[in-house]
Amino acid sequence: MVPSKNFCSKIMGLSDEQKSEAKNNKPLGIRYLEHIRGTRFSFRTYQSIVLVLTFIAYAMYHAARKASSIVKSVLDPQTSGVTDGWAPFDTVDGTAMLGEIDMAFMSVYAFGMYFAGHLGDRLDVRILLSVGLLGTGVFTSLFGAGYWLNVHYFYYFLLVQVIAGLFQSTGWPSVVAVVGNWFGKSRRGLIMGIWNANTSIGSIFGSLIAAALLKYGWGWSFAIPGVSISFLGLIVFLFLPVSPEVVGIEEEENLKSTEKDEIAEPLLTGGTDGQGKAIGFIEAWQIPGVVPFALCLFFSKLVAYTFLYWLPFYISHTAIGGSYLSDAMAGNLSTLFDIGGVLGGILAGYISDRLEARAITAASFMYSAIPALYFYRIYGSISIYWNIALMFITGMFVNGPYALITTAVSADLGTHSSLIGNSRALATVTAIINGTGSIGAAIGPLLTGYISVKSWNAVFTMLMVAALVAGLLLSKLVTAEISTKIKAKRPLPVAALQHSFAMDPQEQC
Repeated sequence: MVPSKNFCSKIMGLSDEQKSEAKNNKPLGIRYLEHIRGTRFSFRTYQSIVLVLTFIAYAMYHAARKASSIVKSVLDPQTSGVTDGWAPFDTVDGTAMLGEIDMAFMSVYAFGMYFAGHLGDRLDVRILLSVGLLGTGVFTSLFGAGYWLNVHYFYYFLLVQVIAGLFQSTGWPSVVAVVGNWFGKSRRGLIMGIWNANTSIGSIFGSLIAAALLKYGWGWSFAIPGVSISFLGLIVFLFLPVSPEVVGIEEEENLKSTEKDEIAEPLLTGGTDGQGKAIGFIEAWQIPGVVPFALCLFFSKLVAYTFLYWLPFYISHTAIGGSYLSDAMAGNLSTLFDIGGVLGGILAGYISDRLEARAITAASFMYSAIPALYFYRIYGSISIYWNIALMFITGMFVNGPYALITTAVSADLGTHSSLIGNSRALATVTAIINGTGSIGAAIGPLLTGYISVKSWNAVFTMLMVAALVAGLLLSKLVTAEISTKIKAKRPLPVAALQHSFAMDPQEQC
């Protein structure tokens, strides 16, 4: 592989001034561990630290978020015939009120993400992420504290969730930007597809923990994840290396030849100092592909987050094989959707890498989600085994494109050639795409809260229509990718081949 001009200049090494700045900015925990070892960590070790910490960080965001969906059936048990509940959600309007809280959380989360991405390209991402984790933990715990404090005021729970959503909005732009600083373009879809399993793993973990703690009181389902994520914020502050420059990495000294090949086309293409003017919000919207993928994610996350927030409730209120499951059992069973999502994210990333076609892959998954949703609604109640199988398949097709767009596609667009080497756009582009998607994630659960009272068939119709629209929004990009592939199969003109072989080797670097 021929090195890019950026790589050729970058491996010349860091200046003395940059080395001094890196030493001062290096996380305290990393400094201490390297002092104990007596030597600096290798590039691969830093990459491993980044992958593990960012994976766990965002998994915990989702684990904390999942608690509310598990507790719904305890707070509002009316439709299943259970007599107790928790005021004010134990009334006829309880389901709609829970939907309004979800809406408030996701709305603030969506709009907060636009600003978080803007800040992520300008501030220390490690501090931004640490503050987000700590704040999320505090307000997740405060929601659970309503159980012990005997709080029955709707606006208390609403306000707590709103502030929690604001802190959670710092998560995704931050972790994607950090991973983007450390990993190259090679196999981006597959690597990020695997890494993006953090959302599903977090949901699985959050569901199991919250369901297991219900028997001790629903407050514990929020308190334990809240304390855990706050502690993780401290770990991230002490140990997360934001970029190679921050820890004083010089690729020429630390990378093997195979590693050089991997970052020959870096995820963030900037100058030798990795800086540049941060891209504006309007400019980011004008990058080709941002608008259609952002709108596609709007409808994709509408479907995915309706399942995230309402699937345990739906399972516990639907007779499966002629009987109803307990709240805890419904929460545990709902994890099969997330497990399917893990496979879907990995498959979508792998297929898009092999085809070199992000839009075709995302659209195909969204179209496939339509029959999956239909069959789950119609046949999922036949038996527990049918429910498990169909839920798994639905999770695979629903979460596949969601995972692909929020990771690999955002990274592709955040390093688009139109940016002309700007290395400080990834967090902004990621925030725009995921923030737009999160507006859909807010609307879906809200509508479900109102519609499900009358008909779950209507809810699934809404989800199928959303999946169809998501696929159609990518039609222009799908056509362009197909056209590109057809042209690529045509032989190059003889003149072009002669020019390629006659090119001065020094011009390639």
